[in-house]
Amino acid sequence: MLDYSFDSPRQESGPSGEPRLRAICGWNDEPLPLDIHVHSGLEVGLVLAGEEQILFSDAVFTCKAGDVWLCGIWEPHGWRVDTPSTRNVVLIFPPEFIGEEMVGHVPWLTLFTLPPDDRPRVRSVKLRRQVLEIGEIMRREIEGRAAFWERVVRLELLRLLTELVRGWERAGALRDHDHQQLSGLRRLMPAFGLVHSVPWRRIPVREGAAACGLSVSRFQTVFTKTMNMTFGRFCLRARLSFAAHRLINTDRPISAIAAEAGFSDDSHLHHCFAREYKCTPAEYRGRAARAREQATSNGVVTVE
Repeated sequence: MLDYSFDSPRQESGPSGEPRLRAICGWNDEPLPLDIHVHSGLEVGLVLAGEEQILFSDAVFTCKAGDVWLCGIWEPHGWRVDTPSTRNVVLIFPPEFIGEEMVGHVPWLTLFTLPPDDRPRVRSVKLRRQVLEIGEIMRREIEGRAAFWERVVRLELLRLLTELVRGWERAGALRDHDHQQLSGLRRLMPAFGLVHSVPWRRIPVREGAAACGLSVSRFQTVFTKTMNMTFGRFCLRARLSFAAHRLINTDRPISAIAAEAGFSDDSHLHHCFAREYKCTPAEYRGRAARAREQATSNGVVTVE
């Protein structure tokens, strides 16, 4: 079973001080039930063999060998494996890991902030072969951990995003917004850091704006245009992520977890959790417990 644990809110960089990368090579020799997870970083996944389903709030994708999926920061998503012998590579990283690189004429962050149905996907045999080639290089680097393996993975990630954009029909239409979004990303980095450091706390918009040196109105405009969601929803997803982490890693009562995550009571957490995760906190905790009982760990390599 792939160990999709939640990111620690206080581990934002590696030993060298560089932006932190979680790199996972997983393979499953038996079907696995639905598991829902959320990360404080962006996620890129590549299927190397077999087939699995990736589920978002409003979309479901069946991914086969050579397919790629993209997930935004704290975006609830799930995976389910129906086909034995499934192999994949998953990268989870903060925005700073790629920095201000452009993918052609499109800021790379755009690929993650669009609705799931609008994000680039593999549409050709040629691109599928390229994805498999890139995925194998990533897998060898992650498992081998030779000197500078993180830099090789970063370069291959940029190559992957570039190839996805090359055949993406929406790329041309986004050129008018690219510089605005790239500029917005630079300005919002302090707000990302603030939320990542205390994901359990209700952070007022004015505090996020102050961290970025912007007025409240300007901050709200820049954040919504850049992330395709309000700062309030971004922070809500952070608190739900923290609550979900506590649900599956502790035996604390749901009412206590609701208070820890800044919700007025367990009913408030229940409502928000069900809206974003499509299940209740109790169902989520039970599903995670059953998945752990049913699934067998099979050679997973996780590097942080």
